[in-house]
Amino acid sequence: PRALWPLTRVSCRTVAAEVRKQVSREHGGSPQLSKNAVLTGLSPQVPLTEVVEPVDFEEYLAAHPPELEPGPLRDLIEFPADDVEVVREPRECRTLEPGVPDEGKLDARVRDAVQVYTEDWLVVRRKYQRLSTMYSPNTAERHRQRQRVLPRQVFELDEAAEEPEELKRRSPSLDDTPRGSWASSVFDLKNSVADPLLPALLEHTAMEELDRGNEELRKENRHPELLALFPAPDEDEAVERCSLPEVPREHFGQRILVKCLSLKFEIEIEPIFGTLALYDIKEKKKISENFYFDLNSDQVKGLLRAPGGHPAISTLARSAIFSITHPSPDIFLVIKLEKVLQQGDIGDCCEPYMVMKETDAAKNKEKLEKLRGAAEQFCSRLGRYRMPFAWTAIHLLNIVSTAGSLERDPADAESGEPAGKRRGTWNERKRRTLERMSAGEELCSFASFRPATLTVTNFFKQEGDRLSAEDLYKFLADMRRPSSLLRRLRPITAQLKVDISPAPESPHYCLSPELLHVKPYPDPRVRPTKEILEFPAHEVYVPHTTYRNLLYVYPQSLNFSSRQGSVRNIAVKVQFMAGEDPSQALPVIFGKSSCSEFTKDAYTAVVYHNRCPEFYEEFKLWLPPALTDNHHLLFTFYHVSCQPKQNAPLETPVGYTWVPLLQHGRLRTGPLCLPVSVEKPPPSYSVLTPDVQLPGMKWVDNHKGVFHVELLAVSSVHTQDPALDKFFTLGHVLEESHFPVRLRDAVLTESNVEGELRASVAGLRGAGLGPLLAHCHQVLDKLLLLIARPPIIGGQIVNLGRTAFEAMAVMVNQIHQGLEASQGQHHHNPLLAAYIHFAFRLPAEPPPTGDGELGGAAIQCATLSRATGRPASLHLSRSKSISNSNPDLATTPGSPDDEVQQILGSKVRPRSSNRLSSFLERSSAPAAPTRPTLLHEELALQWVVSTGAVREAVIRQAWFFFRLLVSSLALHLHQAQKLEAPRRQRFPSRFVDDIAALVGTVSIEIASRYQKDVGLVEHLNSSLAFFLNDLLSLMDRGFVFSLVRLYYKQIGSRLPSAQNPPALVALRVDFLRIVCSHEHYVSLNLPWHNLSPPASPSPSVSSATSQGSAFSSPAQDQRVAGMFELSGPYRRQHFLVGLVLTELALILEPDAEGVFFLHKKVISALHNLLCSHDADVRYAAPPVRAHVAQLYLPLLNIVLDALPQLYDFTENHSPRGRLVTVPGDEGDSDSGTISQSVAMAIAGSPLRGWALTRLSPQPPRPAGTLSAEASRTLLACVLWVLKNGDAGVLHSWCAELPPLHLGRLLDLLYVCVACFEYKGRKAFERISSLAFKKSLDMKARLEEAILGTVGARQEMVRRSRERSPLGGQESVRWRKNLAHWRPNSDKVDKSREEVEQEVLVEGNLATEASLVVLDTLEIIVQTVLLAEAKESALDGVLRVLLHSMACTPSAAFLQHCFASQRALVSKFPEMLFEEDTELCADLCLRLLRHCSSRVAAIRAHASASLYLLMRQNFEIGHNFARVKMQVTMSLSSLVGTSSNFNEEHLRRSLKTILSYAEEDAGLRDSSFVQDLVFNLHMILTDTVKMKEHQEDPEMLIDLMYRSPGSQPPDYSHLPAPSPGRPARGSRLTARLRQGVSSNVLEESAVSDDVLAPDEEGICSGKFFTELGLVGLLEQAAAFFTLGGLYEAVNEVYKILIPIYEANREFKKLAALHGKLQDAFGKISSQVSRMFGTYFRVGFYGSKFGDLDEQEFVYKEPSITKLAEISHRLEEFYAERFGDDLVEIIKDSNPVDKAKLDPNKAYIQLTYVEPFFDTYELKERVTYFEKNYGLRTFLFCTPFTRDGRAHGDLHEQHKRKTLLTTSHAFPYIRTRLPVIHKEEIILTPIEVAIEDMQKKTQELAFATHQDPADAKMLQMVLQGCVGTTVNQGPLEVAQVFLAEIPDDPRLYRHHNKLRLCFRDFTKRCEDALRKNKALIGPDQREYHRELERNYLRLRESLHPLLSRRIPQLYAPLVPRSTHRSSLHKPEG
Repeated sequence: PRALWPLTRVSCRTVAAEVRKQVSREHGGSPQLSKNAVLTGLSPQVPLTEVVEPVDFEEYLAAHPPELEPGPLRDLIEFPADDVEVVREPRECRTLEPGVPDEGKLDARVRDAVQVYTEDWLVVRRKYQRLSTMYSPNTAERHRQRQRVLPRQVFELDEAAEEPEELKRRSPSLDDTPRGSWASSVFDLKNSVADPLLPALLEHTAMEELDRGNEELRKENRHPELLALFPAPDEDEAVERCSLPEVPREHFGQRILVKCLSLKFEIEIEPIFGTLALYDIKEKKKISENFYFDLNSDQVKGLLRAPGGHPAISTLARSAIFSITHPSPDIFLVIKLEKVLQQGDIGDCCEPYMVMKETDAAKNKEKLEKLRGAAEQFCSRLGRYRMPFAWTAIHLLNIVSTAGSLERDPADAESGEPAGKRRGTWNERKRRTLERMSAGEELCSFASFRPATLTVTNFFKQEGDRLSAEDLYKFLADMRRPSSLLRRLRPITAQLKVDISPAPESPHYCLSPELLHVKPYPDPRVRPTKEILEFPAHEVYVPHTTYRNLLYVYPQSLNFSSRQGSVRNIAVKVQFMAGEDPSQALPVIFGKSSCSEFTKDAYTAVVYHNRCPEFYEEFKLWLPPALTDNHHLLFTFYHVSCQPKQNAPLETPVGYTWVPLLQHGRLRTGPLCLPVSVEKPPPSYSVLTPDVQLPGMKWVDNHKGVFHVELLAVSSVHTQDPALDKFFTLGHVLEESHFPVRLRDAVLTESNVEGELRASVAGLRGAGLGPLLAHCHQVLDKLLLLIARPPIIGGQIVNLGRTAFEAMAVMVNQIHQGLEASQGQHHHNPLLAAYIHFAFRLPAEPPPTGDGELGGAAIQCATLSRATGRPASLHLSRSKSISNSNPDLATTPGSPDDEVQQILGSKVRPRSSNRLSSFLERSSAPAAPTRPTLLHEELALQWVVSTGAVREAVIRQAWFFFRLLVSSLALHLHQAQKLEAPRRQRFPSRFVDDIAALVGTVSIEIASRYQKDVGLVEHLNSSLAFFLNDLLSLMDRGFVFSLVRLYYKQIGSRLPSAQNPPALVALRVDFLRIVCSHEHYVSLNLPWHNLSPPASPSPSVSSATSQGSAFSSPAQDQRVAGMFELSGPYRRQHFLVGLVLTELALILEPDAEGVFFLHKKVISALHNLLCSHDADVRYAAPPVRAHVAQLYLPLLNIVLDALPQLYDFTENHSPRGRLVTVPGDEGDSDSGTISQSVAMAIAGSPLRGWALTRLSPQPPRPAGTLSAEASRTLLACVLWVLKNGDAGVLHSWCAELPPLHLGRLLDLLYVCVACFEYKGRKAFERISSLAFKKSLDMKARLEEAILGTVGARQEMVRRSRERSPLGGQESVRWRKNLAHWRPNSDKVDKSREEVEQEVLVEGNLATEASLVVLDTLEIIVQTVLLAEAKESALDGVLRVLLHSMACTPSAAFLQHCFASQRALVSKFPEMLFEEDTELCADLCLRLLRHCSSRVAAIRAHASASLYLLMRQNFEIGHNFARVKMQVTMSLSSLVGTSSNFNEEHLRRSLKTILSYAEEDAGLRDSSFVQDLVFNLHMILTDTVKMKEHQEDPEMLIDLMYRSPGSQPPDYSHLPAPSPGRPARGSRLTARLRQGVSSNVLEESAVSDDVLAPDEEGICSGKFFTELGLVGLLEQAAAFFTLGGLYEAVNEVYKILIPIYEANREFKKLAALHGKLQDAFGKISSQVSRMFGTYFRVGFYGSKFGDLDEQEFVYKEPSITKLAEISHRLEEFYAERFGDDLVEIIKDSNPVDKAKLDPNKAYIQLTYVEPFFDTYELKERVTYFEKNYGLRTFLFCTPFTRDGRAHGDLHEQHKRKTLLTTSHAFPYIRTRLPVIHKEEIILTPIEVAIEDMQKKTQELAFATHQDPADAKMLQMVLQGCVGTTVNQGPLEVAQVFLAEIPDDPRLYRHHNKLRLCFRDFTKRCEDALRKNKALIGPDQREYHRELERNYLRLRESLHPLLSRRIPQLYAPLVPRSTHRSSLHKPEG
């Protein structure tokens, strides 16, 4: 394609001096823009690196009330009245019953717990925050939703791709096809069909009306949201993105549902009871409570007559839901079975079940009856007691992995059998696990698996001495081993059917662990499912949210070995006693199965005759809400008499012990070893422990501990942590204020309680993480209460503020560190975030003292705007208020930064003392009726004055305290009804000071620690930004802006000295992005129509000017210019957007640092903002969006200045598509030449910024310094501004632009067109699912890692939020290196629907982007009519239009584009027809290309434009000279290069043009148009064949060679070099023909209708001069030298030497002779030159069309093997025809086409060698001559008469084939057709003669080689006389010389062969003689062996060689002159 000239070309008529003035005016003579330089028009006093002081926001609003705003933004100037609201959200209760104890006398801690777990959530909500990008991020999914309804754009590219591939046209042989005649062309065209004509095209319409109509058409069916079509902003950069915390709720792990279906033994004689529980053998822990089930039949149940009536329905459950928080492959479901106690050992009781079978029931009937009778007796007598029976276990991992479909062997204790058809799986449950999970645990998941029904067939009998938990873990571990010891045991045969499946999300009929009905529970009569409480293997860190108060008792072992008496069958009875009387046993023990819900006592199982039994029972108790010192557990030990005896009781008590449940006010838990009393405990025993030696009591084993028991509490009431217990206890003591109080061993009085309280608060740091987190809501509430409402003891306020604040900071840090792995976004702990969002509320107010006070209970679920009026005056003075601070502050922090005082200005009142001194003056004082301390004030103060470790702790968790501050602020404003008060009156000045100091302090921390604490500073930076974002909704917005400015100043002050400035800038950009994500961001930027006149922020100036109109403005041009510049007034009024654009301008400066990742970060921030505006329903109306777009008008100037740095998207269209954007530093800065940019300006080319140098550390990029992704995003933002900006404003701006900037704008539009070019459907199908932008940005990632601005962990967290990217330019290997950083969730393959949607979106984006460019071009055209550089601007406009036509546009856009092009050419026809030809040529090419479109609408408009172009050309000069020439040339170029050209469509367009000519009255009488159209049609018919064969390079070259428009230059047309030498041209031409190539004569013919020398100056080009000839000849000589054709160099120089001699150019002659010397030297030195290898290729089959039965000789590189060219041709044609339709013929025999498959394509390849006749060899002496000018080639084919290729010697024939080509090689074509073919057939004896002659020649060469080569000689000798191969020559002689032939014609051949053998033997003798002279002593024996072999051969040959043929010596007879061999010539 033709190289594009600069778009903005100053007219040639412009004087160079004027350009110099322009350069000076634009750049002010400055050689370089400094980093602090400002943009055009910006005052130098306010550099971009400094932040301007914003306008006073509140005062500005007061001076410019929204009511005065006439535009559509009236409702968006001020925040809505209901912006902030406080809402009560009812707390969700899972159960139908509340589950809390009834109101009554409750313990204090129970009362607190009930309150915390039942009160509703209190949520502070910003009503419109959902519109911000924090909570409505611009994600890819959201973009897809906005792209749902898009019209399908029609693209020529897709239409061509979807068109079915037609069969290639078949035409006669190439050289037999004549050009179509004129008459046939006219006939064909007139019979063609035309496209519909455009209405009113030929009518003359006023330009204004035409422009108006075009504009209205362009506005139709436009997509309103441009950026919705662009890819969503990169979510990696979405630092502002937040998510609301999840509502605190009860924790559940992955849940599985276990249903016990049936239990059946071989014999059924007694009831069996089952227990299920989960065990983790790796952790050696029981991880669930027990589930009891009863599967006995009603008949068997009848053996146990329950005295209490019917069992509770809750005890009839047969299914349970287990929760598993930590899935592990080591979890087993253990099933234990028990039976009624009976006499005998466990083994004896199990024996019948192991021996007797169900099949033998008849045989064992008597035994069964006896067993049933015994069982009935035992059930009636011992029914309440149980004994261990059997157990088994199910390995859950087997269930998950195989879904229970495999048979288990006995060692696994289970066998899975399919029970009917499998049920469908439950939907996978989406649970988030807060704890760290190892890789193994992640692989083992119970959340989703196929439900399985197991039939467990094998049980193991329990062993009485191995019942402990330790024994069970050993058994389970043994089960996993292949050689399990359990295999050897005889199992108990049974069938237990269990169904295991994932639990549904909301199961019906479910009971909680407290037996409460879980919603939904439709019918209470249905058998329930029980939720089984989990005992997690590791501690689960979640706060308690429900009331739970359970106690589990685990008796473990008893040692009665020293107990006297009959104590063998021991049962332990457990009771929960409220007192010492037996009647005070409470029914709080949960029943097991088929019994009452709660019981007063429970028994352990009895091990027969065991004095030291082990226990495995679990007793579950419900703890009463109010525990006292009298509550205790009583254990009674009984000896059970199994055998009935007279007068013997059933049970005999043999011991007692107890456990008091409260010890020093704390619940007693853990493992205990208790002594056992032989006698009943004495009165008042319950308040003592059994460890106390009571007088007169007898103890077992001397009062030693003999009973081991463990107590486990699962309670949300009792903390079970000493530090927490003490803290809560002291809090309750202070609430009740009853002194003295005993606390453990100490007595608390009013005098010492303060110290204890301080110690308890400080001691919270010693609390365990689990209990601390579980009760964190209560702890935080208490600490905040201490900060805001200090306790009053004895009339004195106890100052605990500092202590409580420190404790809270340490606690929050402790929680963060403990839960490091489960942090959420921005490193926030989700549990603490949920507390602030839902559970936090202001500490309760004391009783109201006046009407102005509001208690905490006054909060209602209402919108904050309900409050009316301002409250009464508040007591703002705090001089008398009492702080809860520590008066003994040891150290004084540094004073706040001076900037803190400066930013306040007139916003706060002056004070006499600073904040710190006021804080230090406070001390404990008597309580006085002062204004209550406000929590937010105390929090801010404590933070500001904090020091040391506390300050560090608060800094590390700043987000928590910032959020706490914001929530307390909002709740305070709500309670005080101040949300409608003016913002300046909401908070006192002291608090404002504290906030300013706080922000200053945090900013300093960020600026000073960014290098060493990268992660901390990132989180601190974002926390501060979110804090200021929140303050914008609550405080004085101008004050918040000043805080932003303070932050900027702190960061900016560190930048010059920073080690890593890009890291600081990145922090600043992230900070700004978060602040700008406010939902009222537009309102915060004060989007009035114009900039406010006052430039000073002084209140007096503002108030003075506010009296006038808000819209008074200076002159129009200044107002418009100010809207497009980052001026001081702009940045003051539009503060936030000014900061964003300033960041962009700074980072786009050429000398900016860290550009790669900073470019992306800043541009992404801008893109994100514009996307949010597009998606915001508040700005949907076009007038509103136009106002919003005006905020971003300076972006246009910023991008224009940064144009050199943009990625060059035009590089695919031209070598450098935008020559205007060549950087000024491309030349050598040290040279003395003029700068290239200055030279271009003087010559008439436009300038860009001078000295805009790239960053020195980075190598210069050929496509600018911005990445493709960043450039594309930035250009999308520019198009958004151009699309949504007000057209009138843009018009005024363009009118004021100087020519240079206007040229840059056109350059920018040119790049936009190229950037958003549609790539086609096929491109999308090839792109992988990894997003395009990701791979382009990998360099930025690398730089981030190198610079240290982001750590690997932060990168991992950031990447974990990705959804995902994209083809791209980075290598795959680079992405693989980062693969471990990203989740494996990216889709590799996209569905067809997704690809279709992407194609649809991209097509609409390309169309909309092009239309925006077209709109802007129309504005430019309207403004440049009176411009001084009109020609240059119009050239640029037309070039952009042409470029947009070339970039695969859509049909919708092209219709508008052609309309604009027609209007432009109509307005300025001289632009095309009077200037140079380039624009006209480009336009003709574009129009012709679209005339061949497959889309009818495109063809119709392109035909109309082309016709009007002809018509306007005719109207100007009444001739078609230029258009005819350009259209003709364009057609040849189009047909030869276009990939989607279609002949038929172009013919229709030509017919349409013909129709226009016939309709046009003005041209109806002229035949110019018709002649041109017919000529075009004729050329089209001739050149269209190129299109058909464009994929075949050899065929294409053939066609181009033959095409009339593509002939080589005609040397006969060369003019004489000078008038004085008229004959030299012909002499030179003749010499060229003779010396260089024999083909020159045939190549120099060009038809006259293509090239006419005397018409239109065709031959006036630069090559048609003497200098042009010399240049071409020098170039030819250089190419000949490069190709190694040194002999041809001499021929070329023979022509050049006379020209140089005539011109006296002796230096050139000297150089020429030097080159000749080099060439001759290389010839003489025999340099190895590779000229080529040749192959014969024949094509057979109708699929080849013209090539069928054609033969060619192909010239390939000299090292090409036959297999290589065979593979290449086979692969090429297989791709064209299909793999199964192409076959290679591997032999070189003649092809019989009748035997070929007509549906296949056959290719025959043969290696050929150049062939020379004897006379030629005399002339072709040199290596060059034997490889140059080759026309004849030879190949040989062996054959036999019977068709075989090879046979015996006497039947072996050979066919020699001679091929003659049409031209001589080398040639401009790499293949030449064979024009003559001759075959010579050799008889067998002739073949033998050739072979012997060849051997003889080899011997002669090896013998006479100089220098001699002994190895080569011996190899040849061995082949001739060696014993292993001497049968070769000897056999030939014996076959052909043994007898005289019968055929006289063979006599001479016989004789010739005999002579050949004689010569052969002579050569062998010579070779032996030579070898003898060469060998050494070590080879003499080898030589003697060769001689012996030779002698044997000679002796064998002697009789054959001595025989003569008598007939040969007869007189000569006349004979024919034909060859004696058979020959078959072919022509």
